[in-house]
Amino acid sequence: MSRVPLAKIVIVCGPTASGKSDLALRLAETVDGEIVNADSMQLYRGMDIGTAKPTPRQQQEVRHHLIDLVAPDQPFSAADFATAADAAIADIVGRGKRAIVVGGTGLYLRALVKGLVESPGGGEAVREALQNEAAQVGNEAMLAQLRRVDPDLAAELHPNNLVRIIRALEVFRLTGVPLSRHQRDHGFSSCRYDALQIAVDVARPVLYGRIEQRVDRMVEEGLLDEVARLLVEGYARELKSMGAIGYKEAVAHLCGEIPFVEAVRLIKRNTRHYAKRQLTWFRGEPEIIWFEYPEKFAIIQRQACDFFQ
Repeated sequence: MSRVPLAKIVIVCGPTASGKSDLALRLAETVDGEIVNADSMQLYRGMDIGTAKPTPRQQQEVRHHLIDLVAPDQPFSAADFATAADAAIADIVGRGKRAIVVGGTGLYLRALVKGLVESPGGGEAVREALQNEAAQVGNEAMLAQLRRVDPDLAAELHPNNLVRIIRALEVFRLTGVPLSRHQRDHGFSSCRYDALQIAVDVARPVLYGRIEQRVDRMVEEGLLDEVARLLVEGYARELKSMGAIGYKEAVAHLCGEIPFVEAVRLIKRNTRHYAKRQLTWFRGEPEIIWFEYPEKFAIIQRQACDFFQ
């Protein structure tokens, strides 16, 4: 029996402020493509400035999918993303267009291309207990707990990534097996798409300079007003979306906890740290090809065109 060929997609990934969105737009124009968002924050409606969402003009020039998909208080997982992206890609390909997936959320991209480890059932009570424990002892203590049972995964996580820390502890308590071992056993070997994966390679000093400029631009464009509006609309600071970089620091300033200058400094610092974690993740994905951009755009363009032939 002949095997049905996998749908072809191009993935553009890399750290924040590296130029992914601009590259994806140029590629989409080249190959008659449409863009599928793989940034976990650009999914949220009303969170535009702090997420560096594509402008209305850019979205008119090239059709975008999975932008403004859910409200800021609506849960959305990597599995939810894979399902939504599958539908978007099927729609794009069904109309004879090419799908360009762009974003910096590594887990979303892995879920899309390779699937996820099947979750053990019955974890709601365990998860709630872990969340209550974290509220009492703090993130550092929870990460230290994870180091004792799953040191390999713990080494990849920052204390602020409490969602993944709790998830890993939950899996261990339910199965007695570290999540990292589940992931190795899964192997992420079953590709769901024929994917050309391109990452934007930027020298660290240049990347950090772009981050500084982006944060300054966000503030000038009204980041604080955007966050104030979200608070007035009833979106609490405890929400996962409101705890994202840029939003949590702005909330702290608006609540009188830190001065404006300190909020801006923290946004820049925390964004740099996030970019470092993104680089670590994507460097660990062997299928990704790294290119300098815009210097190597002609090469990237040729590879994409050849791939879709």
